[in-house]
Amino acid sequence: MTLPPAQAGRPAPDKPIPTEMWAAVYRGKDTVGIERVPVPAIKGGEILVKVGVCGVCPTDIKKIRHGTVEPPRIFGHETAGTVVRMGALVRGFRIGQRVALHHHVPCLKCHYCQHRSFAQCAQYRKTGVTGGFEPSGGVYAEYVRVLPFALPGAVKVPAQNSLLEAAMLEPVNTVLKAVRRLELRPGDRVAVVGQGPIGLLFTRILRLSKVSVVAADLVPRRLALSKKLGAALTVQSGDVLLQAAQSATRGRGFDAVVLAVSSDAMVVKAQDLVRGGGKILLFSHTLKGGAIGVDPGKICVDEKALIGSYSSDFTLQREVARLVFSRALDVRVLVTDLFPLQRIMEAIGLAETPTEASLKVMVEVSTTNGIWS
Repeated sequence: MTLPPAQAGRPAPDKPIPTEMWAAVYRGKDTVGIERVPVPAIKGGEILVKVGVCGVCPTDIKKIRHGTVEPPRIFGHETAGTVVRMGALVRGFRIGQRVALHHHVPCLKCHYCQHRSFAQCAQYRKTGVTGGFEPSGGVYAEYVRVLPFALPGAVKVPAQNSLLEAAMLEPVNTVLKAVRRLELRPGDRVAVVGQGPIGLLFTRILRLSKVSVVAADLVPRRLALSKKLGAALTVQSGDVLLQAAQSATRGRGFDAVVLAVSSDAMVVKAQDLVRGGGKILLFSHTLKGGAIGVDPGKICVDEKALIGSYSSDFTLQREVARLVFSRALDVRVLVTDLFPLQRIMEAIGLAETPTEASLKVMVEVSTTNGIWS
């Protein structure tokens, strides 16, 4: 779809806050309905945000399609909106201010945080943004409550940037965190398998890190965008990657392979694509209980590391904001589809089974608080 051009100004809320709102409520496996629910009440150390836009994330799709959590819930967490109410104890924000939210914020003190394993922190695993019911992100709703421990995760949006851009801060953070886990050097060569929205973010961030990227995907339109975002070489099949590895690295193998698709077969193939001492990063294998046949000798003797990366790194927040808001990483090119909240299941369906033309799918919750500017 063609997105509207940015519009001047960003109107402040001009209507009283209602007592009820529309929300997409999860009621069980494959069951999400648009319902009227109470607008969350806030306490002294909390803020209420009017949601502008929210991205459709694969983790939300997994929970809905597989029924992995107990209903009722309101999902959605890649978001930005406008502060419309503040508790008496809140400092550093103002009514009418646009913010991007992070629903997970670590304590920065526990054993896991001291080892930078933020996603394993007990506080991080709690959800600090809610539209009601058990906190689960909650931004598939018109208003969300931000709990005190999640307030440090709120990022103020510059006047020149849109809420669409701001809503991409969280997914960008997850990718930058994963790239840092690879501990690459300028001039290294990396294969990124899958050039959906996440794979394209990997391609661009790696290129900004002065890493040479070979991008693989089955869709030519995605590969064309990969080239624009900095890929040195694109291939339309995972089978061709071995040839690409040989030619691009003079037979040494890639320094790392990033799997931005949940392909067990590619995990096995990747062991032959990386050099000795190289790394294979799993980013999309988020369902537990599977098993993959790997060669333990290649991991032990060849020192090929198999690692994972999940969720965001709070300490990277400032750098992520700089990348996105400066447009060194221009996330606008990734947003292809925008659905109203009432069509949430269509949005989820498209994100789960994208067309060749679709990339990042967004849900427009409010049309009055500066999505486009």
